Amino acid sequence: MMLIDTHAHLYAAQFDEDRDEMMERAISAGVRKFFLPNIDSGSITGMLDLEKKYPGHCFAMMGLHPCSVNENYESELALVRSWLEKRSFSAVGEIGIDLYWDKTFVEEQKDTFLRQVTWAQEFDLPIVIHSRESIDLILDLLENLANKNKLRGVFHCFTGDENQAQRIMDLGFYMGIGGVLTFKKSGLDEVVKKLPMERLVLETDAPYLAPTPHRGSRNESFYIKLIAEKLAAVKLLSPEEVARITSQNAENLFGKGVFENFG
Repeated sequence: MMLIDTHAHLYAAQFDEDRDEMMERAISAGVRKFFLPNIDSGSITGMLDLEKKYPGHCFAMMGLHPCSVNENYESELALVRSWLEKRSFSAVGEIGIDLYWDKTFVEEQKDTFLRQVTWAQEFDLPIVIHSRESIDLILDLLENLANKNKLRGVFHCFTGDENQAQRIMDLGFYMGIGGVLTFKKSGLDEVVKKLPMERLVLETDAPYLAPTPHRGSRNESFYIKLIAEKLAAVKLLSPEEVARITSQNAENLFGKGVFENFG
């Protein structure tokens, strides 16, 4: 059974003591590809080092996370732009708007998000969207874009309702399903039950949002098996079928070029 973790911060400090062991656990369990979202200037080196150490398994993105948007965001954006011009990436991400932690720089977050969306279109890359407490706002921004050419991507850590899911699908986007699906009172299972498998991809968001029964502890890519099993139960499918469909969806999302040497 082949699984793909479409969103994992495996370069994070939480893995410094046992990163290689963590990677081997996941790969041995059938998790063969890991997509690494960037946060800001402080995460680039660790992310690229991990990609270099695990070629064919780890794939870096480039972007500025909304929680890192502050009074210095112009210099951070300039760095993102320079990296996009320097080499290829799997996506522009993690980008978006976060209205949960701090609303001080909301306008700057909007500007940062839209500029990176434009760059994704320019470089023909998908966007990986962080939308905590901001799904409707982000959907409004995307739906109102004058130019939707080459616009594609995924709403990472989807926890929205059925109407929001429909708007996401109307844009041709995917939804990232992670550990929240396994939380007893999240209600996400009832929404996901009504969504087509063809628009869902699996993710962990490691080291965050560990699935039940590991909730509250460090998350890691090995646990994506638990998310796949829960999704299988919700959709009345086998875990193998969930793995097959979500892996195909990940290929469609990130592009066949990333997957052509997959084995």
